[in-house]
Amino acid sequence: MRVLVVGGAGMIGGHAALRLQKSGHAVTIAGRNPPEAGTPLAALEFHRLDYINDAPPARLKEFDALLFAAGNDIRHVPKGADFFAHVTHANAVAQPRFFAAARDAGVGTAINIGSFYPHVAPELMRDNLYMQSRQAAHDGMRALAGDGFRVISIDAPFVVGAVPGLKTMFASYVEYAEGKFAGIPIFTPPGGVNFVSTDSISDCVETVLTKGENGNAYLIGDENLSFRQFFGEFFNGVGKPVPPAIDQEHPMLPDGAITWGRGNNLFFETDPAETALLNYRHNDVLRTVREEIVPQFKSA
Repeated sequence: MRVLVVGGAGMIGGHAALRLQKSGHAVTIAGRNPPEAGTPLAALEFHRLDYINDAPPARLKEFDALLFAAGNDIRHVPKGADFFAHVTHANAVAQPRFFAAARDAGVGTAINIGSFYPHVAPELMRDNLYMQSRQAAHDGMRALAGDGFRVISIDAPFVVGAVPGLKTMFASYVEYAEGKFAGIPIFTPPGGVNFVSTDSISDCVETVLTKGENGNAYLIGDENLSFRQFFGEFFNGVGKPVPPAIDQEHPMLPDGAITWGRGNNLFFETDPAETALLNYRHNDVLRTVREEIVPQFKSA
């Protein structure tokens, strides 16, 4: 298939783009900024695209499938812009608009990488405008599903992964474990959450590209881990003792990112039938930290 990956220069989209290419698909990645020269992602065709402010590209008609992995959050808000106004427009308006343009251009399948919150903690959404914007995007895109246009959402929890040549936030986790941030106390946050790896997400993308049920939103997840277990794997990887969990805001995982409340757990189990259908790998999170992330960013 000819596949356009929006957000393809990022961690989730980039990983999936490389996987799809390896599986024989013709992949184009799109985003505001191209991948770094000399990396595996830079070898893919790149289309510069700001889906929020640009008109949908005429070349959408060239693609059989769309993978959308570019939802906006606090990291993408322009300087001086209102956070909630930005994410509401980007997620609730621009994403469904882009999917509608893909449908009108003749794209046959559109896959969204969405959020697990509506499935496992809908009560959190009542007072969180960011989550509401993600849900509005989710609903707006799935409402477009119909004959000739398959729309599927893969709804993931905390995603952990590595892409060759791409520096992610997990590089800072490795540096933190190595003790490179002078003056920042060493500890882990209390509480925990469900995690999933980019390999698992890419497994799901490959499956739903041909087998996903039109209009469905699949909740995926892998390991229910405490943050001490998760952070501890970074410390183990650099040969340092695992620090204690302390109930205070953590510099690498601020309270704003723990929407279910610091010290609490947001654990869940996936539906066995859907998990079997999607056929994605399990027990892959700590392995990803140990075998992919730490080796990529650990000091020589």
